[in-house]
Amino acid sequence: MQIGTPLSPSATKVMLLGSGELGKEVIIALQRLGVEVIAVDRYANAPGHQVAHRAHVIDMTDAAALRALVEQEKPALIIPEIEAIATDELARIEQDGLAQVIPMARATQLTMNREGIRRLAAETLGLATSKYAFADSLEECQQAVADIGMPCIVKPVMSSSGKGQSTIKCSEDIQTSWDTSQTGGRVKNARIIIEEMIDFDYEITLLTVRSKNANGDIETSFCEPIGHIQQNGDYVESWQPQGMSESALQKSQEIAAAVTDNLGGQGLFGVELFIKDDQVFFSEVSPRPHDTGMVTMVTQMQNEFELHARAVLDLPVSTALRTPGASAVIYGNMDEQGIRFDNIEKALALPQTDLRLFGKPEAFTRRRMGVALSYADDTESARTQAKLCASLVTPNKN
Repeated sequence: MQIGTPLSPSATKVMLLGSGELGKEVIIALQRLGVEVIAVDRYANAPGHQVAHRAHVIDMTDAAALRALVEQEKPALIIPEIEAIATDELARIEQDGLAQVIPMARATQLTMNREGIRRLAAETLGLATSKYAFADSLEECQQAVADIGMPCIVKPVMSSSGKGQSTIKCSEDIQTSWDTSQTGGRVKNARIIIEEMIDFDYEITLLTVRSKNANGDIETSFCEPIGHIQQNGDYVESWQPQGMSESALQKSQEIAAAVTDNLGGQGLFGVELFIKDDQVFFSEVSPRPHDTGMVTMVTQMQNEFELHARAVLDLPVSTALRTPGASAVIYGNMDEQGIRFDNIEKALALPQTDLRLFGKPEAFTRRRMGVALSYADDTESARTQAKLCASLVTPNKN
C-alpha cells in the first residue's frame, strides 16, 4: 500500500459519509497515517468536520447531491458512518469505478437497514436470532405484537444509537411505540421491526476485523468481547473484556465470522450478540466502528478506529488487549447550543482516567456529548472509575 502526501497530487483521499464522534476518531487515525480526509455530514461543524482537511454539508440521502460531491472530490475510498445515505447510489458509484466503498456497497446496503441484515442472518445464514416481524402501519404493528408476544422491542429499520426505539410491555404501549418509531428514525414514515425480547444473561459487541495478512489474503481477527449496558437502545457504559465461557466465545466468533464473511470487504465490524448460558443470538452488525467500542481507546494497543483505518488501507492490524477498561457516557442534560463543560480538572484528577469531549455544536438532554474512559486491573474497578469520572463533568449553558 502506498500513501501519498495530503493536499498534493499524490494524496490518498478518503471520504467519510457521516462525521460524528466515531467518524472524528476514524479521521484522526487516518490522518496519522498521512491520509487526506474529506468529512461529510448533514449539519455544519459536526465533530469530524472540525478535524478533517475539508468538510461538506449535504443531504446524504439525495442521490444526485451525493454523486456530485464524489465526482468533485474524487476520493479513493468512501467510508459510510451513518444509516441515512443513498446506498443504491453508493452501489452505482462503486460499479462505475468512481471510488471503493468500505467495506463494500452491498454490505452498506444490507447493514444500513435492519431488515436486510436480519433476513441475511436468520433466513440466509440460518443463525439464531430473536423472533421478528416488519410493519409499515400501526395495524401491521399491532398484528406483529400479537404474533410475537409481549414484552417486545420496536425499532425503525433505519436508525442508530437507540433513536426511535422503545419497548412494548402492554397493549396500551403500542400506539406510543409506533409514534416513537416514526419520529426517531433516520427517515420519516419508516418501516419498523418488532423483535421478541430475549431473556439474555448479557450482551456483547464483538469487534471483528477483516484485513489483509502478509500474503495479501483476507483474514478475520477478533478483539476481546465488549460488555455493555443499554438504556432505550442507547449504550450508557461499556467494558472490555467481558467474561464468558469458551463455548460461548467460540460460538460468538463463528457467528461474527459467518456474517462478516458474507458481507465481504475490509474493515472493522461491530457485531452485537445476546448471550444466554452458552447460547448465542445474533442481534445486529455495523460495518464500521461501534459506539460501545470507544472503550478500546484505553484498552487496546490499536483502538477500533486505528484498526478500521489500517484494515481499509491494507496495513497490518493487532487486536491485542493492553489492559481491562471501561467507558461511561457523558450526556448534554439540556437542549442548548454551544454548551460548556465544567469540572474537567476534577474528572481528570482521578487516577487512570481520560476524557473525550466530542465538540458537538448542539446539546440535547439525552445526546451523547462525551465519554469518560478508565483502565484498571479488572473491569469492575474500571467501570466504577469511568462512571465517577463521567459524573464529575458538568454541562452548563454558555
